[in-house]
Amino acid sequence: MDKVNFFKSIHVKFVLIYVLLILIAMQVISVYFINNLESDLRQSFSKSLYDRVNLLEFNIEQKLKDKDRYKVKKDETSEPPLTLEEDIQALIDEEFEEKEIQVLNEDGTVLASNKLQLVGQISFNPKIKLALEGTVDDEIMLHEGERVMVLAKPIKIDATGENIGAIYLVASIEGIFKQISRINSILVTGTVIALIITGLLGVFLARTITRPMADMRKQALVMARGDFSRKVQLYGDDEIGQLAMTFNNLTTKLQEATAITESERRKLRSVLTYMTDGVIATDRDGAIILMNDRSEEMLNISRQNALGTPLMELLRLNTEYTWEELYNEYESMLLDFSTDDMHYVVRANFSTIQKDDGPINGLICVLHDVTEQEQIDNERREFVFNVSHELRTPLTTMRSYLEALAEGAWQDENIAPRFLEVTQNETERMIRLVTDLLQLSKMDSKDYRFNFFEIDLVEFLNGIIDRFEMLEKENIELSRSLPKHKINVQLDTDKMTQVLDNIISNAMKYSPEGGTITFNAAVIGRKVKVSISDQGVGIPKNNVSKIFDRFFRVDRARSRDIGGTGLGLAIAKEIVLAHGGDIWAESEWGQGTTIHFTLPLKKVKEGLQQ
Repeated sequence: MDKVNFFKSIHVKFVLIYVLLILIAMQVISVYFINNLESDLRQSFSKSLYDRVNLLEFNIEQKLKDKDRYKVKKDETSEPPLTLEEDIQALIDEEFEEKEIQVLNEDGTVLASNKLQLVGQISFNPKIKLALEGTVDDEIMLHEGERVMVLAKPIKIDATGENIGAIYLVASIEGIFKQISRINSILVTGTVIALIITGLLGVFLARTITRPMADMRKQALVMARGDFSRKVQLYGDDEIGQLAMTFNNLTTKLQEATAITESERRKLRSVLTYMTDGVIATDRDGAIILMNDRSEEMLNISRQNALGTPLMELLRLNTEYTWEELYNEYESMLLDFSTDDMHYVVRANFSTIQKDDGPINGLICVLHDVTEQEQIDNERREFVFNVSHELRTPLTTMRSYLEALAEGAWQDENIAPRFLEVTQNETERMIRLVTDLLQLSKMDSKDYRFNFFEIDLVEFLNGIIDRFEMLEKENIELSRSLPKHKINVQLDTDKMTQVLDNIISNAMKYSPEGGTITFNAAVIGRKVKVSISDQGVGIPKNNVSKIFDRFFRVDRARSRDIGGTGLGLAIAKEIVLAHGGDIWAESEWGQGTTIHFTLPLKKVKEGLQQ
């Protein structure tokens, strides 16, 4: 994990937030204090100004009421008194030092002012006009580059409310704003000092919080690497200390859970690895997320190439089914992966991955190789069919002839013997078939035993061939190409005689009149190979490997006519395999057939159980 950027670290954020909170608090306090102070000072200034103007209004009102005393009497010889204007001017000069003050009569003529050039002039100031009309007007405005309060107030007689003049006053209020500015400067200085102290305290406090957090971060990085041995240092019993303690407990729990999980993972991996069935897991979209070794072998694909591939595509189902149909409708299906060279069938069982009643998170597919089972089932069905067919044919024939005899044919001296002969032949055919089936059944059981004896194979073969030469009826030549020396093998003579009888009988049945059957024997390594060749019609190439299957016939009609059961070569194969050898055929259509079998030269114990 990359180191945290300095400006993104919680240390800096904590200090900045702490400083910003103090700054905001100081600003809120300053603004609230300054606004209230300015408001109070302005209200106090305005009240003081109004009080003075009201006092001036009262004095002027009194003087205007007593105008008669300002009239000069002709008989008086003393010095005349002050005029009204002079008296008002004296009041202004004594009480007011403002920038400008005017006292006007009801006509708008300036009676007195601290600006003497205005005395006796008529004022056209709109505020004065409003005051003469009885309206009080005050306003703070900028006058000659200085903030002033302008007040225009009518002079009224209390008794009648008659407007007898107006007072116009311009008073400087700049002092209030200068005082507020000085207070602002003091607050700014105090704020800066508070911020510096707050910043230092914030750094200290942030370190007390971020140090254990940095330690826990290091611990988390170590835990991410799988090391749970390190513990977080406890710095106290506060919330941070409790968090560190909880973190340490979490580390212990994770260590235990990881150990359990790893153990279960090893068990699961071992189970999946050694399972004889293939296992595939997908996510909720059908993409493969897990495969065991067996599934790789069964589907002939590597895990690296399969992961992420849709299961439908891997199982070749995307053209027949949809993903929704697969996990909603199907629990099991047969998949045929057969080729021209190999028969291969797999059974796929499906199960959804789902927690309680929540949504489906994926699918588990278990693959079973059922090729052999399918083949066994097919062979069993074919075997039952063939046995039924082979038994039904002679039984049907026997029933027909017996019914004819029962209906009176037995009284016919010419037909009765022939019917009885056919019935007898069919009976013997069924007996041979049942006998062969019983022998195959015994050989399939584990209790069937062979009695092995050491004999000279060459002498044994000559004896068999001599016997068939004596029984020859169709002018077929038996040619021998056997070694002159002895070949000692151990075998069950009765069972091996049956093998040779079956092979030679088939060769004689399918050989043309005047044909030749050739016998060969040779030692090859630690085995002896025996070959029996005929000059018959041969076997088609695609049927050569099937002639040792039970009930298989190349030409069923002809085989039935010459009395075959289709089990002779199957019995021969079982006997040769029981002797530790092998048997196979070579043939071409129209070129004859050669049956080869081998027997081991090594000693075989008597009573070997097969």
